[in-house]
Amino acid sequence: MQLVIVESPAKAKTIEKYLGGDFHVLASYGHIRDLPAKDGSVDPDNGFAMSWENYGDKGKQLKAIADEAKKATRLILATDPDREGEAISWHVQEVLRAKKALPQTVDRVTFNAITKAAVLDAMAHPRALDEDLIDAYRARRALDYLVGFTLSPVLWRKLPGAKSAGRVQSVALRLVVEREREIESFSPQEYWSVAAEMEQDGQSFTARLVRWKGEKIERLTIGREGDAMAAKADVEAGRFTVEKVETKPLTRNPPPPFTTSTLQQEAARKLGFSASHTMRIAQQLYEDGAITYMRTDGVQMDGSAISAARKAIAERYDGGYLPEKPRQYQTKAKNAQEAHEAIRPTEFGRDKVGSGDHARLYDLIFKRALASQMASARLERTTVDLVDGTGSHALRATGQVVIFPGFLALYEEGRDDSDDDDSRLLPRMGAGDAPAKKKVMADQHFTQPPPRYSEASLVKKLEELGIGRPSTYASTLQVLKDRDYVRIEKNRFFAEESGRLVTAFLERFFERYVSYDFTAGLEDELDDISGGRAQWQQVLEAFWKDFKPKTAEVMEQKPSDITAELDKFLEPMLFPPRADGSNPRACPLCADGQLSLRGGRFGAFIACSNYPECKYTRKFGQPGGSDGADTGPEILGQHPETGQDIVKKSGRFGPYIEMGEGKEAKRGSIPKDLPDGEMTLDWAVKLLSLPREVGLHPETGKPIVANIGRFGPYLLHDGKYGKLSGTAEIFEIGMNSAVVRLAEAANRGGRGAAREPLKMLGKHPRTEAEIKLMEGRFGPYVTDGATNATLPKTIAPEALTLEEAAQLIDARAAAAPAKKGKKKASPKKAAPKKDAAKKPAAKKAPARKKAAAE
Repeated sequence: MQLVIVESPAKAKTIEKYLGGDFHVLASYGHIRDLPAKDGSVDPDNGFAMSWENYGDKGKQLKAIADEAKKATRLILATDPDREGEAISWHVQEVLRAKKALPQTVDRVTFNAITKAAVLDAMAHPRALDEDLIDAYRARRALDYLVGFTLSPVLWRKLPGAKSAGRVQSVALRLVVEREREIESFSPQEYWSVAAEMEQDGQSFTARLVRWKGEKIERLTIGREGDAMAAKADVEAGRFTVEKVETKPLTRNPPPPFTTSTLQQEAARKLGFSASHTMRIAQQLYEDGAITYMRTDGVQMDGSAISAARKAIAERYDGGYLPEKPRQYQTKAKNAQEAHEAIRPTEFGRDKVGSGDHARLYDLIFKRALASQMASARLERTTVDLVDGTGSHALRATGQVVIFPGFLALYEEGRDDSDDDDSRLLPRMGAGDAPAKKKVMADQHFTQPPPRYSEASLVKKLEELGIGRPSTYASTLQVLKDRDYVRIEKNRFFAEESGRLVTAFLERFFERYVSYDFTAGLEDELDDISGGRAQWQQVLEAFWKDFKPKTAEVMEQKPSDITAELDKFLEPMLFPPRADGSNPRACPLCADGQLSLRGGRFGAFIACSNYPECKYTRKFGQPGGSDGADTGPEILGQHPETGQDIVKKSGRFGPYIEMGEGKEAKRGSIPKDLPDGEMTLDWAVKLLSLPREVGLHPETGKPIVANIGRFGPYLLHDGKYGKLSGTAEIFEIGMNSAVVRLAEAANRGGRGAAREPLKMLGKHPRTEAEIKLMEGRFGPYVTDGATNATLPKTIAPEALTLEEAAQLIDARAAAAPAKKGKKKASPKKAAPKKDAAKKPAAKKAPARKKAAAE
């Protein structure tokens, strides 16, 4: 028997169909081990030795692989054809070697598409593991580990509230932050445009002013309204005739097929997909055998694929759409170490695959690949110059017409933040013609700041700078979102205060390591390892000998000194100049204090120098940091019964009220949905009186209590809960409504009982159990009736597939030690109960039922 290892069960199922009965295909479910998330996993003093640890949720699968490997005569490692795929194969081999389960023959095979022909051809041409790719993987993994586990603790201790820093992540964040600074420092410049609406032979067109008083008019030439009105008057007074008509032919060639980064960019522009969603859908299309491998830097297509594409073009269009010779594309990506084929359909005869997002992404890939082999588009650009009688003023009209669409009949590439081509059609005109002037317009404009990055433009910028690699962009951008360093609005990246604070810290104290040139140069060195041109431990040594002392130096500095440096560095943003010229650091509360950046237990904040007399503070770089100032504790009044002060304060988890001091103090969080929108003394008294007893339930005689909990306002009766609609209802609900509300909650199941599933996903591919997507207290989860698995933040519920759900359930089931403990304990107690049951066991049975009920 020959054992084949791939990453996913979907891939395993497909490949097993192509191979004979002598082959058994198992999935590793991705990586099987990694560096433990603790100090010492990489040892720089011992040749950067790495201590690997098996994933806890892969124990069952690794046992299955090892059991089968012991029976196999040959092991075939058929993971993905890139660096990560090579690493997974290497890990599998090393784990089996440690278990003494490695077959005598071990081969590595790679295929670019999961089709029968590609798989069988790969099986016929095995090779050994690529040691250079494995070294490159180890170097990257060690480097990212060393940066993360050395730099992040510095952040935590010197910049409270900061979450983490990473090698590529920090540089991507710097790009977003720098764009934010550019926008803030941008000064709009006024300019005016003058244009005339004209007509020739009944067809209207627009001509703009390009020469005035003998001077050439550029975009910013007319900067004042007075000049614009004078120019408008001159155009209105002049009689313009056509001086010359110039027509130029234009040719547009089709873009090459997709690479990983261009697919992410185009899917973001045209489909609105995030990079991570694009890669998830592409992975599924690849595993279904619909497209070639989706992690690639290459733009070339296999000769047979080019022939198939040309055949499909000939069948769809007439002969003019098929160029005489096949088009050949060359990879422009720097150090394209993963230069496999471009992303393309496996069959050009299939123009549709799947439904929903799968169908949309496949359609994009299909059209781009097919268009890449189509004829160029032929266009004609016409420019018409019109001059007045004095020759001092001139207008120009431009238009573009498509003579032959070529590839544009099928596909046109999207663009980021650029104006559309001037594609207006012009009437036929000749020298001496005098078109009628209908109207003259003078319009005011202001220059615009550079646009914020979209996912597409940020990926494009990273690729241009040579930072990171296309296969890592999706996860890099996802980390920035997960850390709340950025937020997405209208598909644009906005830098959060926390992201700006981290970037400022890194730029000030680790400038070299977040510089674009250094990061790109390090990528080149890592690529040299892939190509066998550099030794991985030497590359790490060169990095570590400078990086380690730098982190030690920063760690020795006092947090107050670091905060003082950041206060200077961030001054333009924290304290921008005021319009009235007054001191931007002046405290708005006490007037004579000076504001500055401080560091606290829960993060950075801005405070007055007159503390504690002046308690003005403003959060910065913390959740809720943009909510404005906190002017310190505020006395709302005295409690009508106790006479004690009720004070409004702000804490780590938001505003709250307090009455009394020390351990005896009574506190309550301030709800966000107060009817009047503010915290008044009356509301404070009500909140401090909670919980409120509504009354005794008419059936059970037990109390019904209304209160505010972690998840909002609720009713509680005999251990059962009912949700209330808002804070006001806690104090307004009566007995009848409370009984009805609790009964409705019981019918729905209350907390923890069955709810309607959000979606039925289908049967588990391995256990046949029905899998459902549910909404729980802590977010969406999937269940097969026996195991519940929470959805990671990286997976959108609407994008979840059956296979992803099955993998989550399998992983959760494998990582459930509590159940194992119960199984071990049960046999000891089961035996005496069985014996007892043979005798008069009537008394024991109720005891077991009672225990189960409890």
